[in-house]
Amino acid sequence: MEAKKKFLLIINPIAGGNDKAELVAATKEFAKNENIELIEYETTGEDDETKIRELYNQHKPERMLVAGGDGTIKIAAEAVEHHDVIIGVLPAGSANGLSVDLQLPNDLQENLQIAFHNDYIEMDMVCINGKKSLHLSDIGANADLIKNYEGGTIRGKLGYALQAINTLTDMKEPFQATIVANDKTLQTEARMIVIANTQKYGTGVTINPIGIMDDGKFEIVILKNLDLLLVGKIMAGNMPLEDTDAIEIISTDAALITTSVPVSFQIDGEFCGEEDRLEIMILPKQMRVAVPKGLT
Repeated sequence: MEAKKKFLLIINPIAGGNDKAELVAATKEFAKNENIELIEYETTGEDDETKIRELYNQHKPERMLVAGGDGTIKIAAEAVEHHDVIIGVLPAGSANGLSVDLQLPNDLQENLQIAFHNDYIEMDMVCINGKKSLHLSDIGANADLIKNYEGGTIRGKLGYALQAINTLTDMKEPFQATIVANDKTLQTEARMIVIANTQKYGTGVTINPIGIMDDGKFEIVILKNLDLLLVGKIMAGNMPLEDTDAIEIISTDAALITTSVPVSFQIDGEFCGEEDRLEIMILPKQMRVAVPKGLT
């Protein structure tokens, strides 16, 4: 008798502040119907990467299903780095930027179909000061917003919207940045600099229209000013590329960014303190991730 296929299900119980019971029950039911053995692991925030690696080595699952946000996906990817395993994303966090870029549907059953069966891409990551970024990191105004959000009490999109208003109201002076990339040096004033492997924030806002997550490149998106009109355009999904006075995009595989003062810095929706020097390089083909048919 043929041995059952094994999948590992990783659940972050607190991601997004919502109950995962329905998602987990639906995933178990789907696995049962497919005759797949599901090994469950709930993250605790204590040494999750090591524990996931041990489970992977013990069971050698063909796929890892991740019910959580971008942070949980990154932990899972780091745990099984370079192994022959496909990650299926079941969006369940407050920051689901990757699922937006992967064009995953909102319908749970459709999502399970993709996570269990579909094609995959070999996705790049970006290394920033030794830390890995899956999709979007930045310094400046958005990182200030994330710092405020993490310190606030209201979660979800309402929390982000309220903190966006606070952050814009209290916005600091622009900072001076020097960017070395593609053998060129650019000195510029900026409100925000995005290091982008993909196109969209979890809110659906397109910040890097030319981003491709498996092309061996990342983009540096420089927002030189952030008046309310520009912010409104970006939040409406209309990244105004033609507005070259306000925005500049550099595509590269390595860069050094230094700033005149320490500036708020975030990776994939997680505030990482203040930095005045970012050493950045692309890490090609780091993670196999299930995608809808036609996206490969």
